[in-house]
Amino acid sequence: MKIVIEFYRTREVDDAHAVVGREIAEAADLAEAQEIAWHLSQRLSMPQQPDAFSITDGEGNTLHSGSLCARASPAKVRSGFAFGIALKTNRALPRFR
Repeated sequence: MKIVIEFYRTREVDDAHAVVGREIAEAADLAEAQEIAWHLSQRLSMPQQPDAFSITDGEGNTLHSGSLCARASPAKVRSGFAFGIALKTNRALPRFR
């Protein structure tokens, strides 16, 4: 499936989001899309270090969104440990340190 991954910074005061990177990719399922997002967050050159991301399908439907944990490994990403899950909500995403 075609996915769009957006990386962004979140301002806690008013939950404002600033997109710092956007990539289009192909993934077999949501688990693979999450792994692609983690790898891209480590390798893309972005103007700021993102603290969160969202994955949407080709039609713009949100499949997943969450916080990034820069120190997590791909194995932890697959298990879901590395991402704070906030599906289809507009609330502030939790931060991992």
